[in-house]
Amino acid sequence: MQGSPHAWAKQAVTAYGKWKADRLVAETNQGGEMVRQTIASVDPTVSYRGVHASRGKFTRAEPISSLYQQGRIHHVGCFMELEDELCSWQPGADSPNRLDAMVHGFTALMLSKKVIEITVV
Repeated sequence: MQGSPHAWAKQAVTAYGKWKADRLVAETNQGGEMVRQTIASVDPTVSYRGVHASRGKFTRAEPISSLYQQGRIHHVGCFMELEDELCSWQPGADSPNRLDAMVHGFTALMLSKKVIEITVV
């Protein structure tokens, strides 16, 4: 979503509670500490992990793309905007928000070494 820091933090925390998430993962390249502080201002009990994108988008997405190719990521429901970004993004094009968020979230799940398959709901 686009909105004020408080608006996106509130929406993220609401989704965190609705889906009984274990953690919010956010890219901190442009927001740094502000992202953590804004989320904490809405709910200081939310588990949060900031990630800094140090590699190019294409390189970061390769392991996730491989999971899709292996049939280990499944979408349950309709995610038209995400699916449009997944199908249309070309290296060097503007940064797609949903694709970025998905790659960072799935990478965090992969690093936990507990995930065998991922289902997007």
